[in-house]
Amino acid sequence: MTRTSYYESSISNFMAADENAVMGSLTMQHGFALEHQQKHAWQGQIQLLRCHLPPTIEGWIYFEFSIPRMGKRVDVVIVTGAVIFVIEFKVGADTFDRSAVEQVYDYALDLKNFHRGSHHLPVVPILISTTAPSQPVKEIIWAPDQVAEPICISPADLTRVIKLAATESSALPIDAPEWSRSGYQPTPTIVEAALALYRQHDVKEITRSEAGADNLGLTAARVEQIIENAKTNNRKAICFITGVPGAGKTLAGLNIATSRAEQHSDEHAVFLSGNGPLVDVLREALARDKAAREGIPRTTAYREVSAFVQNIHHFRDEALHSIEPPIEKVVIFDEAQRAWNREMASKFMQQKRGHVSFDMSEPAFLLSAMNRHSDWCVVICLVGGGQEINTGEAGLAEWITVLRDQYSDWDVHVSSRLDDHDYIWDAKLARELSKTSTSLDESLHLGVSIRSYRAEALSEFVGYIVDNRPDEARTTYQAIANKYPILLTRNLAEARSWLRKRARGSERFGLTASAGANRLRSEGIWIKAKIDAPVWFLNDKTDVRSSYYLEETASEFDIQGLELDWSCVCWDADFRYDNNQWQYFSFRGTKWQRINAAERQLYLKNAYRVLLTCARQGLAIFVPSGDSSDPTRDPQFYDQIYAHLVNCGIPCNCGNV
Repeated sequence: MTRTSYYESSISNFMAADENAVMGSLTMQHGFALEHQQKHAWQGQIQLLRCHLPPTIEGWIYFEFSIPRMGKRVDVVIVTGAVIFVIEFKVGADTFDRSAVEQVYDYALDLKNFHRGSHHLPVVPILISTTAPSQPVKEIIWAPDQVAEPICISPADLTRVIKLAATESSALPIDAPEWSRSGYQPTPTIVEAALALYRQHDVKEITRSEAGADNLGLTAARVEQIIENAKTNNRKAICFITGVPGAGKTLAGLNIATSRAEQHSDEHAVFLSGNGPLVDVLREALARDKAAREGIPRTTAYREVSAFVQNIHHFRDEALHSIEPPIEKVVIFDEAQRAWNREMASKFMQQKRGHVSFDMSEPAFLLSAMNRHSDWCVVICLVGGGQEINTGEAGLAEWITVLRDQYSDWDVHVSSRLDDHDYIWDAKLARELSKTSTSLDESLHLGVSIRSYRAEALSEFVGYIVDNRPDEARTTYQAIANKYPILLTRNLAEARSWLRKRARGSERFGLTASAGANRLRSEGIWIKAKIDAPVWFLNDKTDVRSSYYLEETASEFDIQGLELDWSCVCWDADFRYDNNQWQYFSFRGTKWQRINAAERQLYLKNAYRVLLTCARQGLAIFVPSGDSSDPTRDPQFYDQIYAHLVNCGIPCNCGNV
């Protein structure tokens, strides 16, 4: 079993132990070159705790307790009585920095949400600035989930805080060894997952569901076999990995890319995505982290991580500049079903890139580029369903057609679910596929959702809303009502206030709206003002451009594949409810125009599906009241949307109707 901490002991043994022995254990588990600053910090923590912990205290103490989802460690965790104390030290500090307060709060929330033994226990985050003056702590402020607000104290105040928390808890004492062994089941955001994998954490360390982790492990092992077989036998292979919403397809792709890059640097494995905001955010997050950890310029770090995560269009453009095979032997295409069809790809390449003779689909060109290898290569396609939000997407049928007609010598490995309607849109092609020598493999399907730790039924509930099935929506809402709060309001100021009050620590929140929500401008929401995705998703609460300021609004194109902890979906009249059914509109010039094409209707519905499922912990939905003097904002448009959402089970905030 992986150690959860560098040093753990009963508090009585810790108090009696030789200081050098404790330091020796910490140093041995550290596993890296020990800097003087870290050694000094540990010595200070050990001495302060032995000086200020109550002499009769019973319980256990843990130094450098692992928080895998965040890729970090808590300075000290103390388990005594019925309470867990999460302690961060700022050695030599006499003030309490906001970022340090957020950090210890994040650790406490992480334990509460993802550490199995902590789910039903009180958790107290404490920030100790070692030279701060003593300040009496009069009360502990508890949230409903029993996570206290951070307490900022001097070392001398620690005993009082522990005694105060003990008097407020009537639960039975915690069995600390059993608590520490209870297991950690995190649900990382894709950014957190990318950071952890890039630091060479095992995928099982950063996934919540044991079944999901096993599923990811089986898929990764099977892909490893396919790659090694292709490499050994000089074969060209392609495999299609499918997955239910939230099953971790992108996580699986990043896991494959990082593991191959670490163990087989000569393969130049790369993760490719056509999702520009996702690529930009991942690159920036990885670059910032690498620069901070290694003490190198951010620009240098950015160049290095850019080889690992690339925009699929840049990969395509590079392949056009040369007839040589790409340097990459293993490529992972995220959301492969969204690659451009022949019409879209040719139009773009001719008009935007000046390649007047370009006349093929994106799958056809990408496969032709990889086929230039004279020996072997492997293409891995990650396939999602129900997320199409843009015109010109080829679907899986194009990949299969190109393989059948042009690359019949390739080894094709497909998920056993590839012929489901969600993944392949051509029934005839699906039947043909089943008759070929293609290898069907159950291990290439990710069937367990690992995304939402609060409400795994959320995507189902949202599906019923946008599919106009209010009866099923009401029933499903009951399964999430106590775990996933939803505010339905006609007041944007109330939505903003609700998000700010709900979010704790560094939990991220922001405004979202569909790319067609043009009449929200009167509410101060101008969707045409494009966000800077890395800044919006990564910068902190002091940056007016970040999501925290609730000013700039992300569209479905900005948010797809990424997540917020809390979000507000601002609903416009492009997707409106009338005569007991959804109506589809686009704002052109000065008025709304009806959308009749089935494909465009699907894109609009999926846009709202994406927006409504991007928040991990809770959701506000703002439906404007409209303006009777403005025909483009007729109150009836919005009243019927609001009524339908209430009919779907979301509680009516009647004071704002």
